[in-house]
Amino acid sequence: MNNGRFKRIVRLTMITKFSNQFHLIHPIALAPMALSSGGALAAACAKAGALGLVGGGYGDLAWTHREYTLATQLLKNDAASHARLGCGFITWKLDENAEALDWVLTQKPCAIMLSFGDPRPYATSVAESGAKLICQVQRLEQVAQAIEAGASVIVAQGGEAGGHGANALEGRSTFTMVPEIADYLAAHSPNTLLLAAGGVADGRGLAAALMLGADGVLIGSRLWATTESLAAQGAKTQATQTNGDGTARSQVFDILRRKNWPAPYDFRAIRNDLHRALEGNVAELKDNPDEARASYDAGVKAGDFSRAHATVGEVVGLITDVPSAADVIARMTQQAQGLLAN
Repeated sequence: MNNGRFKRIVRLTMITKFSNQFHLIHPIALAPMALSSGGALAAACAKAGALGLVGGGYGDLAWTHREYTLATQLLKNDAASHARLGCGFITWKLDENAEALDWVLTQKPCAIMLSFGDPRPYATSVAESGAKLICQVQRLEQVAQAIEAGASVIVAQGGEAGGHGANALEGRSTFTMVPEIADYLAAHSPNTLLLAAGGVADGRGLAAALMLGADGVLIGSRLWATTESLAAQGAKTQATQTNGDGTARSQVFDILRRKNWPAPYDFRAIRNDLHRALEGNVAELKDNPDEARASYDAGVKAGDFSRAHATVGEVVGLITDVPSAADVIARMTQQAQGLLAN
C-alpha cells in the first residue's frame, strides 16, 4: 500500500454519521459538565473540530449567559466553528426553572443536550429553535423515551463516568451498554445516532466505542483536565496524581454541596480523605451534615482537595497531564486513527 493511499484510508476511518450530521472534523463531543465546561472550553473544542457543549448544568441563567456569550465571542470570526456550539442542561432542574434553556434557544445553538430526567416537555421548543436534541441515558429502558422526544443523538453513559450518573444498583457499564443500545437503535430507530460516554480518555477508548457500534464519543473527565476547563487547578493536579482505583460513586459530595439529586443518581469523584471518613455511614451524614459541610466548605475556600471534591471518573488513571483541549482531541484522534487503520 502506498503512503498516500494509507493516509487517505486513515482519515476516512474517522468519518462517522455523527461527524457528518454536526459538521465535525472528529466524532467527539465535549460533555456539558456543570461549572467546568465553560465558554472557553466549549469554544476550544469547537475550534478543534469537535462538538462544543457549554455546561448549562443547574440552569443558572447568569452563569449560562456569561459562558455561552464568551464562547460566541471567541468564535465570532469563525462561522464553521460557531456552527459546532451548543449547550447542555440537567433536565430535572429545568423542571424547576427553564429560563436558561429558553435564553440559549434564542442564540440558535446547533444542539441541546438533556440529561437526568424526562426530555419530552422540552422537545418542541428545542426542535422549533432548529437545534438537534441530544439525550443522555444510563439504561436501555430510557432509550424509548428519548426516541419519543425526537432525539437526534442518544448518549449511553456508563457508570465509569465522572460526576453524576446512575448509582451502582441501577447503572450499567459502557462496554456492554453501548452495543446493546446500538442494536436497539438499529432495530427501532436507525436514524438516531449513538455516542459512548464514561471510560473514554484516549484514542483506544474512541476506537473501541466506534467498534462497539457508537457513532462517536462524549468526553468529560479528559477534557475537564485541560487548561481551558473551569475546574480548579488544585483539582486538576490531584487528578494527575490519582490512579483508576481512586474514585468512588456515592451521595457524599451531593450531601456536602447541598445538592438534592433524585434517585437513582449519585456522584463520582476522587475518593479523598473527607469522602473516606464519611462514606461508611451516609445515613448519619444525611441526618447530621453540618460539621462535615463546614469541613467541606473550608476545604473549597482553601483549595484543599483532601476535603473539596475533584469531579473525575475511572479514567483518571489515564490523565497524567493538563494540556489544551485541542491537544487532547488531536492525540485522541491520531491514536484512534492508527488503531483503526491497523
